[in-house]
Amino acid sequence: MLGQLHIKNIGIIDDITINFEDGFNVMTGETGSGKSLIIGSIAAVTGSRISKDILKTGVDSALIEAYFFEKDKDIILSREIFANGRNICKIDGKMATLAQLKELGESLIDIHGQHDNQSLLNPSMHLELLDKFIGEEIATLKNEYLNKLNEYKEIKKELENNFGDEKDRSRKIDLLQYQINEIEQAKLKQGEEEELNARRNLMINSEKIVKALSNTYYNLNDIVIDNLGMAVHELSTIAALDENYDNILLNLNEAFYMLKDSASDTLDAMNSVEFDENEQNEIEERLDIIYNLRRKYGHDIESVLKYYEEISDELYKLQNSDEIINQLNQQLEKISKELKELALKMRKVRKENSVLICQKVNQELKELEMKNASIEFEFKELESFYENGMDDVQILITTNLGEASKPLHKIASGGEISRIMLALKNVFANVDDISCMIFDEIDTGISGQAAKVVAEKMNQISQNHQLICITHLPIIAAYGDENYFISKNVEDEKTHTNVTKLAEEELIKELARILDGDTITDISLKHAKELRKLKKDLNKNRK
Repeated sequence: MLGQLHIKNIGIIDDITINFEDGFNVMTGETGSGKSLIIGSIAAVTGSRISKDILKTGVDSALIEAYFFEKDKDIILSREIFANGRNICKIDGKMATLAQLKELGESLIDIHGQHDNQSLLNPSMHLELLDKFIGEEIATLKNEYLNKLNEYKEIKKELENNFGDEKDRSRKIDLLQYQINEIEQAKLKQGEEEELNARRNLMINSEKIVKALSNTYYNLNDIVIDNLGMAVHELSTIAALDENYDNILLNLNEAFYMLKDSASDTLDAMNSVEFDENEQNEIEERLDIIYNLRRKYGHDIESVLKYYEEISDELYKLQNSDEIINQLNQQLEKISKELKELALKMRKVRKENSVLICQKVNQELKELEMKNASIEFEFKELESFYENGMDDVQILITTNLGEASKPLHKIASGGEISRIMLALKNVFANVDDISCMIFDEIDTGISGQAAKVVAEKMNQISQNHQLICITHLPIIAAYGDENYFISKNVEDEKTHTNVTKLAEEELIKELARILDGDTITDISLKHAKELRKLKKDLNKNRK
């Protein structure tokens, strides 16, 4: 259930906190006092889209927080809306996306407003209503169907994208053969470009290399080694006189021969440096070939070779297209049969459950003073596969005996639509896990005995669900377990919303105000008390 709602800087709302209770919560108040802003805020904090224009004039941001007390744990949803359009959403204090907020919100609360009456007139919503009632059984079949449908679409896509008409296929084969031949003739090898660039770099710098090696050899052989040889000769004359001199001589001898080896290696390296103009030209030509292939088919040799494998496979498919197309068509035919079987299973389940729904809803309609009304589901078989199967479903209704059933939008009035939706909600409440339901002025167009029955139905739903309702009808307000008066006042030329939880005496006055306007009379007060007595009697009879 929704335990607490905190709203700051939304419309004419400065900063309010509402503590809701279990059971039937009713909000009343004058037009424009902010009732719809409260419902809109609940919708926003549970993931619905909201415009930045809803922010209070002159503020940079608005905040909505909702505390839900569920069976397993408490859940806190919050959403901060900024004037620049940015949103910050949180779930239990942790950052979340708007999609995550919406997904969780839809499992916690069901908001039904006047616009939902219009959605009931939209036949595309009727299949969704039916499937929602059926629940897990249809969901399992639909999931299996959708997996098959994805396979079906993939095969169709492959047939359309890879196998056009004969002219397109021939043109594509020619192009692929040219590209394959070009790559094959190059005989590319992994790591070849790096080796060629290294060799090219040596050849370009050959003069510099020879000069450096020549100077190194001269400095080693003609200067360092000669001078070191003289030092060794001098030290050898005294080495026998002291062990320390002998150790120094050994180290110098070792250094002498190491330098001799280094000088020899330097000479060999210098002699091995060669500049072959033909070889350099061959390297440049080879690198040009590799560059052109990389420019057309990939950023390096590895990606060019990978592309070669892909187009070779594609060419094989095109050259053997008749066989492959035949195989794909066989797969398509097989999956089509499986899809149709699943679609027929879904239709069977839907038809069986539609009868049950109609029985329950028709009974509700009778209790809602639509005694001669009855609904039925009309099924039409579609020729193609769609996301929901092959069914086109809409609700038909007859409101008078002897009349043929017709689509809702052709026969039902506004008040009738509200009662039909309430009947559906009451039926669906028994299979719905959502703990909180909100009704925003769905009682429009209802009065008299019908309004009394609507009030009773809402009160009945609230026995198993938390119900929050905005109403202008005194009979519905009278059946509330908790009542809230939404008012507005003007301070400093600004309008502000206030929320007052009504005690019993205050509620009687509010009911009298709704009955007779701002002038409350003894008669209206007496009538208000009688309405409250009806609610108390109803609860006694239930017990």
